[in-house]
Amino acid sequence: MEKYVIHGGKKLEGEVTISGAKNAAVAIVAATILSDGPCILDNCPQISDITFCMKILRSMGAEIKLLNKNKVRIDTSGIVVPKVPYEMARVMRASSYFLGTLLGRFHEAHVALPGGCDLGDRPIDQHLKAFHALGAEDSIENGEVHLNAESLIGNLIYFDINSVGATINAMLASVKADGYTVIENAAREPHVVDVANFLNSMGADIMGAGTDTIKVRGVKKLKGVEYSIIPDQIEAGTFMVAAAATHSDIMIKNVIPKHLESITAALRKIGVGVEEFDEAVRIYPCGELKRTSIKTMPHPGFPTDMQPQISTLLTLAHGASVVTDDIFDNRFRYVSELRRMGADIVVNDKAVIIQGVEKLKGAPVMAPDLRAGAALVIAGLAAEGTTEIGDTHFIERGYENIVEKLQKLGADIQRVDKEDPEECVAVKKQA
Repeated sequence: MEKYVIHGGKKLEGEVTISGAKNAAVAIVAATILSDGPCILDNCPQISDITFCMKILRSMGAEIKLLNKNKVRIDTSGIVVPKVPYEMARVMRASSYFLGTLLGRFHEAHVALPGGCDLGDRPIDQHLKAFHALGAEDSIENGEVHLNAESLIGNLIYFDINSVGATINAMLASVKADGYTVIENAAREPHVVDVANFLNSMGADIMGAGTDTIKVRGVKKLKGVEYSIIPDQIEAGTFMVAAAATHSDIMIKNVIPKHLESITAALRKIGVGVEEFDEAVRIYPCGELKRTSIKTMPHPGFPTDMQPQISTLLTLAHGASVVTDDIFDNRFRYVSELRRMGADIVVNDKAVIIQGVEKLKGAPVMAPDLRAGAALVIAGLAAEGTTEIGDTHFIERGYENIVEKLQKLGADIQRVDKEDPEECVAVKKQA
């Protein structure tokens, strides 16, 4: 088991390049099942969630070739059985996208209920509602979802709640359906748009992605294409907050500034300098960090995936702040870890109440999930002393080479094996 050892209190400097978007990539990799020919995906992040997606495709009969470290060729023509192995599907949330793609191609799908980070109850009822509207019958047996349809027919799909996963799955399942599908109360996140753009590049007819109404006219075939995945807005936001927490001046490249507008607005309210360029943003200090109140919302609101990071920053702001997040039940499990580091932060129902402190202090902590783990990295970078973060496999689910990228910015962070005490001692001696 690996852990991160961080000697904090150092300013960052230089520039960092953001990788492809995790939340777009996991859906696009699954969507290659719908293609009648090989697809080449560029700007594909090297993260464990993508590795799992590739393993799933290979286990089903797909041929995958890595062209370079972020470019991959995927040929799914060899897939003949619409079933994802149980032990693979259960470890990641994004395995649910194989339901939509297999149903769209084979009119049949068998996929275990998805796993991933424990963020509370995340049912797939809205996904099943979409599939049922298109003509599929579903059942759940022994933890596995079974879908079957004689044919898929376009229909009206209305979501009771705003769901990114269900919106993407509705597009995946309807893109080859007969007739016309209208998806109402659709999610508007950038990765929803990217998946629609990928499908359209293959020959799909999808309109309205990025709005709350998406219209899909079914097509018979989708061709193989070469496609570049958008930059990751959450990775970019994480580095923006890391710079702010360490009072650093850094340039963050390969971003789409429009995707970062809610994060940029929040940082400016807190007193952080943000300068925007065509494909980059610069973060720089502007004096004392200020208290504020933030509520997560579906896009274009402040993203729930940035809530732990921004809350960590506010532990260092002057005054009392409140951050509200009612999207996931278990989004605040990092709070007890931050308190180990001296933060004055408490959970109150669906919010955290934060009283800023002068400084955080290094401590041994555990990453409870992906974004909470990123928040603890930020805390460690800003803290006085040494922070050791365990369960880093959660962090590596969504951040490509985060340790190496931070090292290039001047951070004193190492990835070490918890079972190797000599290596830990060596790392400490380097500090």
